[in-house]
Amino acid sequence: MDRLSVILTFATGSVLVGGLVIVVLSMGYYAWQPIVGAVALGLVLTWPAAYVISQLIKRNDPGWSARRDAPKKRNGKT
Repeated sequence: MDRLSVILTFATGSVLVGGLVIVVLSMGYYAWQPIVGAVALGLVLTWPAAYVISQLIKRNDPGWSARRDAPKKRNGKT
């Protein structure tokens, strides 16, 4: 699990859900079913999008090290 992606989940979720609801409303669908569908789709896509964004940030950051981000061992356990 990636701590950066957990933090990015909040921002990514609001952007995705809000954007999809705006798209649905701008297409003229004002019933509750398309709006709920857009919210559900946004919530389903939130975690994968946050994880991809997190990986892109880490890949382009010269100061980030995968070894340094690994969990620390305690008493021979991870």
